[in-house]
Amino acid sequence: MRHGNDLRAEAVALFGRGLGYRAVAKRLGMSVRTARKWQYTYRVAGKEGLLVTKHKRYDYETKLAAARDVVERGAGKPVTMEKYGIASLTALERWCRAYREGGAGALLPKPKGRPRKPDGSVYASREEELEARVRELELELEIQKRINALADGIERRSHRR
Repeated sequence: MRHGNDLRAEAVALFGRGLGYRAVAKRLGMSVRTARKWQYTYRVAGKEGLLVTKHKRYDYETKLAAARDVVERGAGKPVTMEKYGIASLTALERWCRAYREGGAGALLPKPKGRPRKPDGSVYASREEELEARVRELELELEIQKRINALADGIERRSHRR
């Protein structure tokens, strides 16, 4: 569920008055989990971090350093978020999970778009390519023969009755 800027502004005011995430969640009628995430963001980035809802992109080095601090060095998430200017607890948790599962390589940027076709032929020679095509056609023929045999068997059984 998405929350509007009015609700976020109310949450900022309540956090500013010193209320905790449970009290804010109760007063605003929202989930405790969301209020806790907002409190993290408020502590790290201030009211601007909570009111500006545009997604910020982080480079590989920042992601890796933040994930290493949390996973290997045992740094707290709020401290790490403040240190690296990370506005989203969810993003930091996702990076930590990826780092635990796949190491540093899991945080590398993923290639965008459709994969390119290979430039050259997969086969070393024209002869290999033709042999592969012959095998493919022979396999298709074998499959068709089996289908025909099954169809003949079904037709014979239906005529016996």
